[in-house]
Amino acid sequence: MALKIGIKQLVAAANERIRTLSLDEAKAQLGQPDVVFVDIRDPRELERDGMIPGAFHAPRGMLEFWVDPESPYYKPIFGEDKTFVLYCAGGLRSALSTATLQDMGLPKVCHVAGGYGAWKQGGGDIVPYQPKHKT
Repeated sequence: MALKIGIKQLVAAANERIRTLSLDEAKAQLGQPDVVFVDIRDPRELERDGMIPGAFHAPRGMLEFWVDPESPYYKPIFGEDKTFVLYCAGGLRSALSTATLQDMGLPKVCHVAGGYGAWKQGGGDIVPYQPKHKT
């Protein structure tokens, strides 16, 4: 089956219209009070590899639902006046997600070039994943 457009083209189109932070730019944003890092990876990836300190975990499959105030799954963190820095493992999912959230109207959203892999390889701080258990 031939697709009309493949993942490479989708990511390239997203990258043409979104803000991408270099590793150094992203590191400089970590810990800023007006910035929220958002880890969109699958929980198994977080359990295996850890995450950026202070990042908010929003699984890729729920991201749009968590951002939309009209959704029953809305998370109030996305209503705050913050810059949201998305990252995934390698920067592909986060590029697509950044474009989608931008299309939805989230005003300040960007992503990390190379994702968590680049962050980790570049010596960025990491911490073990601590899942939140419901009681």
